[in-house]
Amino acid sequence: MESGDRELYSIGEVAERLGLHVRTVRNYVRDGRLKAVRIGKQYRISRADFEALTSRSAAGAPSVPDAGRGHVEVSSIVQIDAIGPDAAHRLSTFVTASAQSPRDTPDPLRVQTVHDRERARMKIVILGGAAATAELLQLIDGVLGPENGMLDGGQEAHRA
Repeated sequence: MESGDRELYSIGEVAERLGLHVRTVRNYVRDGRLKAVRIGKQYRISRADFEALTSRSAAGAPSVPDAGRGHVEVSSIVQIDAIGPDAAHRLSTFVTASAQSPRDTPDPLRVQTVHDRERARMKIVILGGAAATAELLQLIDGVLGPENGMLDGGQEAHRA
């Protein structure tokens, strides 16, 4: 059976297809963003639930939007230089909580954060609707303002 014909996927297979860490996919299942069935000690995700999460077919072709309903999704990558691990952790918590706050849109924001301690650099990846993404970017811009002291030139990383 070819992988495109399969009806159930493991957490690892979903993570690989989406380019995410296995832990992130497990969190999606735990948070209810991705439906899964527990079989023994492992979770399995149906093709329909995988497609519902990604709005794409399992083979990688975009799904056809409902007639009369347009869909816009924005992908944004924010790179922040000279940020220490403590500030990156605080910012990550802030951004994640902000993305999960209730909105008037049916599509939730999806956010991933990564901090490179060696380079004192953080990247935030945001996927979602244009208005919700713009709102989150404004929040990030505001919290990173010079008056907040979040960016300390990476000094925090050197104290550890």
